[in-house]
Amino acid sequence: MIARRIRVHGLVQGVGFRWSMAHEARSLGLVGWVRNRSDGSVEAHAEGDTAAIEALVAWSHEGPRFARVTHVEVDDAQPIGAVIFDIEP
Repeated sequence: MIARRIRVHGLVQGVGFRWSMAHEARSLGLVGWVRNRSDGSVEAHAEGDTAAIEALVAWSHEGPRFARVTHVEVDDAQPIGAVIFDIEP
């Protein structure tokens, strides 16, 4: 199991990005969380197998239909032992 911190920049708030990312992550069997940041980006912590994490990162470059992603940052993270993929306020 690996963990990654993903930050997505662009028009990513108010377009269903968190809900869509949580749905995608759950379908890939990942656990963690996703939340909006005060700077207008979306941040996620994802844990799971390498292929699933890579698939979520690839999805993050597009996001849901109305998102306009300009930049995605991906950093290694420490697993936190999450048991679901949650949407944080």
